[in-house]
Amino acid sequence: MSQSGKTNSRRASDPLSAPSLNPAVGTRRSCRHFVDLFGIQPEEAAQLLQRALQLKREGSGDRHASLLIGRTLGLIFEKPSLRTRVSFEAAIARLGGNAIFLRAEDVGLGARESVADFARVVSQYVDALAVRTYAHATVEELASHSQIPVINALSDSSHPCQAMADMMTLAELRGELKGLKLVFVGDGNNVARSLALASALFGLKFVLAAPPGYEFPEEFVGRYFSAFPRANLQMEHDPQRAVRGADVLYTDVWTSMGQEREAEQRRSVFARYQVDAKLFSKAGPEAIFLHCLPAHRGEEVTSEVLDHPRSQVIVQAANRMYFQMALLLWLLAETGE
Repeated sequence: MSQSGKTNSRRASDPLSAPSLNPAVGTRRSCRHFVDLFGIQPEEAAQLLQRALQLKREGSGDRHASLLIGRTLGLIFEKPSLRTRVSFEAAIARLGGNAIFLRAEDVGLGARESVADFARVVSQYVDALAVRTYAHATVEELASHSQIPVINALSDSSHPCQAMADMMTLAELRGELKGLKLVFVGDGNNVARSLALASALFGLKFVLAAPPGYEFPEEFVGRYFSAFPRANLQMEHDPQRAVRGADVLYTDVWTSMGQEREAEQRRSVFARYQVDAKLFSKAGPEAIFLHCLPAHRGEEVTSEVLDHPRSQVIVQAANRMYFQMALLLWLLAETGE
């Protein structure tokens, strides 16, 4: 992004009289963020999806190597990561840009300095910022003070990049998304919430099969139907009933990062929600299995299902990079292309 802080020519040789020493210097043009899927319109989601598919069809090579040349992506991760970090670094590199990885302890958001101060300063150094954090409020606060696009690379309530890459995977495998039945078996966590929103954007039927007390929060459901009054969202306690006729069966770990103290309790509560061969067989005859990974084999999913011919978890992981290439172009390229 270009700097916009021009100054008057009045006595340029006298630094004290030059009006360049003011807060306008270093400001950038208004930008859009990718904080969660509540903030995106169906037509924008469709545009992103089609661009991601196009980028994948065109392959790596040198075709895209100058699209974001000279651009820098900052990465701040308060949680460990494999797929998210590598896919973002690979995405910006394939587009000709580069990434700077910042460890949580080096940044100290809200501790070493305020989130607002950090956001205003880092906006002068990089062109976009991807944040993997615990509190969703941190992403929102960064976006409110940043002069560059902020991307939610995972928070406790949202994982929009994962969900959009999953829609890309389904579009590759099934073509038309509208009308597909996607069943998420497990906790109504950040991945499940983003998948429910992505399903609303693309017209899928979404079913959450979760134990009592682990469904979507009422606040999320209220906001969901306010944004998508015609969306097909269901919550079901019986996993056997929920998966009938499913086109897509999806699960995630029972215990997310930050919930380690609940691990034993969760293993007990979620035991009947394991995706095994028996449960998978109750889905549609051509149903595919998805998991955002890493998987805890023998807990939320058995190896028999994870390694099944209709399991697409590796394709799913690969598509993170292509979607994030499309996202970076959408956020950074002058024309949005």
